[in-house]
Amino acid sequence: MRYVIIAMRVFNMRLLKEGETVRIRKQELGDKNIIGSRVEGQRKTLGMKQKDLLAQLQIKGIELNASGLSKLEGQLRGVQDYELKAIAEVLDVSVNWLLGIE
Repeated sequence: MRYVIIAMRVFNMRLLKEGETVRIRKQELGDKNIIGSRVEGQRKTLGMKQKDLLAQLQIKGIELNASGLSKLEGQLRGVQDYELKAIAEVLDVSVNWLLGIE
């Protein structure tokens, strides 16, 4: 089986199986948060779909729908501090990493 490497933003790479496709963001990133691209990249690195992340966040008491998560990843929506903490826990990264401090 042949693999293709694609760049996921500046900091993430992932192997794709031949014939596998990646949906490309049609809209430019916004300026409402600084974590969106890292959330999306880490989620994809872990092989999680948006619905998987949403389910894990719901278990932690975070009510977020698919549209909200898409806007968060696209940096078109702000992020509350309690959402930031839960997202970091689910994605197994630090809050500082999401913020670009580490």
